[in-house]
Amino acid sequence: MSDNINVAELFGQNVFNDKVMQERLPKKVYKELHKTIDEGKELDPMIAEVVAAAMKEWAVEKGATHYTHWFQPLTGFTAEKHDSFITAPNQDGSILMEFSGKELIKGEPDASSFPSGGLRATFEARGYTAWDCTSPAFVREDEGGAILCIPTAFCSYTGEALDQKTPLLRSMQAVQTQALRLIRLFGNTTSKRVTPSVGVEQEYFIVDRKNYLKRKDLIFTGRTLFGAMPPKGQELDDHYFGVIRPRIAKFMKEVNVELWKLGVSSKTQHNEVAPAQHELAPIYAQCNVAADHNQIIMETLKHVAEKQGLQCLLHEKPFAGVNGSGKHNNWSLTTDDGINLLEPGKTPHENIQFLLILTCILKAVDIHADLLRESAADVGNDHRLGANEAPPAIISVFLGEQLEDVLTQLISTGTATHSLKGGRLHTGVKTLPDFNKDATDRNRTSPFAFTGNKFEFRMVGSRDSVAECNVVINTIVAEAFAEACEVLEKADDFDLAVHDLIKEYASEHEKIVFNGNGYSEEWVEEAKRRGLPNITSMVEAIPALVTDKAIELFSKFNVFTKPELESRAEIQYEGYSKAINIEARAMIDIASKHIIPAVLRYIRNLADTVNAVVQAGLEAQVSIVLLKEATELLAVTKKELTHLEEVTEIAASKPSGQEQAMYYYQEVDKAMARLRIPVDQLEMIVDKGEWPMPSYGDLLFEV
Repeated sequence: MSDNINVAELFGQNVFNDKVMQERLPKKVYKELHKTIDEGKELDPMIAEVVAAAMKEWAVEKGATHYTHWFQPLTGFTAEKHDSFITAPNQDGSILMEFSGKELIKGEPDASSFPSGGLRATFEARGYTAWDCTSPAFVREDEGGAILCIPTAFCSYTGEALDQKTPLLRSMQAVQTQALRLIRLFGNTTSKRVTPSVGVEQEYFIVDRKNYLKRKDLIFTGRTLFGAMPPKGQELDDHYFGVIRPRIAKFMKEVNVELWKLGVSSKTQHNEVAPAQHELAPIYAQCNVAADHNQIIMETLKHVAEKQGLQCLLHEKPFAGVNGSGKHNNWSLTTDDGINLLEPGKTPHENIQFLLILTCILKAVDIHADLLRESAADVGNDHRLGANEAPPAIISVFLGEQLEDVLTQLISTGTATHSLKGGRLHTGVKTLPDFNKDATDRNRTSPFAFTGNKFEFRMVGSRDSVAECNVVINTIVAEAFAEACEVLEKADDFDLAVHDLIKEYASEHEKIVFNGNGYSEEWVEEAKRRGLPNITSMVEAIPALVTDKAIELFSKFNVFTKPELESRAEIQYEGYSKAINIEARAMIDIASKHIIPAVLRYIRNLADTVNAVVQAGLEAQVSIVLLKEATELLAVTKKELTHLEEVTEIAASKPSGQEQAMYYYQEVDKAMARLRIPVDQLEMIVDKGEWPMPSYGDLLFEV
């Protein structure tokens, strides 16, 4: 890889983007394709034929021999099946390279082999992938060569969504329809589309791959199931924004190059708070494109790390005792002519359209807090939420001093007459410039925070697709907009009706607003008094998917059917049970085959030392104390290991679904935590040479 990088030439070079389409497609075909992309019109099969031919020629020039429908099933990963461009050989033995419009538009993976929650059985295998032409195709280069990747949705033979993309596109349609309906009432007749825009900040850990391969827990589960804290963790705050180490800088450079080639606008990179933790953030993109790009980011991080002898850990809590990893989903609504509907302006109290949109969002989050919490439910997030800069499990909205003051005026008097100003920041140093401050501070403990002209949902886990949370945000906001429009469209006096509606929504949903410390015990009690749900685990969050309220919401806007929601709940329960079962079995395996034998060797050596010392000197006394302590901890370890084996066996015998998942949560997860305690204490006693795996210090600081 060259040291000199021309980003302008590099960016998007492997993407079949608008520039490439303009160059390679006939003008009429280009215009017709854009009608599908921009206006949602049905794609003409003849247009698809021309696009497919141009796309194939472009990809072959890039070295591609195969294409794949790249999709996002409910596994948490992307999926792909590669087909070559080669057709049947000619009589003279030569071959043709072809790619038809039908092959571009439709693929047929086996639907029963992916999680379906009962929507597909083994004897009902057919499923389809359908081209998402609003997210550009790209050529991915790796050790397997160059592959043309076509972003697609994935549905069953009977039309149910089996992926993350399909409901996301449905929700985008819903919020666009209702947002356009709303701004038309305010006199906007020029905007043709309103698109949810998303910027996703991605956190991750990087460790040395040699150490990773010596940790079975990391290999099997993505997190350390055992591990004592090193003498130094993140206490000094010296890693955050610190100088990036050379090996990590080299890694980040290659990641950026690969992402830029794929049209992912990787912009920000830095060290995060925990040792070995880092962050990458791209520029905003259309919601479904942002979701696709985030999947590309995660895959690229893992691929480049492995090439360089590193390992990227995307688990939400790979190390106990230090910060976990999430991804911050920055969401806003933008028109096709560049208007951000969440831009408050310099005088928010006078921006009536903004105030209505703001209070609609407060209403949406308040009514559907359980759904928003479920959209970030993940096994790993159960370990992360509630501390170390991750938001608590209680959903609340941070507005900041300026907007909270406007809201208070609306509630108390019915009219907002002023907006707080940010003032000037004075450093006290003559050579440093004074400058205008923002009108509002930030709150890193808030799960849903207004940050200037967008809402930042900080709860999403680092491994998760952002599609799920954006499906919820788009749909609940669409509902709030629709209900506001129903009132305003019937009003005799529009201005008075808007005024009354803003005050009503502000008053009724003020309880969801909280600007304070989300980690405090006082907030837990206050949230309970306000009636806000505190859903602390994934298992307890899943039922929100299938409440009557959720079914009515998603059905009304054609985002999910009742069977689709029920299937996703089943998949979530099954996924939780399988994840905890794997963790429990990994703990049993590691403790039985590695840790206990290592401790026994250590105890045997100590006993030999005691026996070899004829006179009771200091060495013998120390050895006796250590021998007693290690023996007692080993006995506790064996006891807790036996208990974990028992409850894991019971859990496996439970009927699959909510009952089994709840048992894993209430019994197996707690048994795992109890086993870890004596093992981590033993790690502090046993010789490092005897301990069977790299320590936290090795993992976090040897990169």
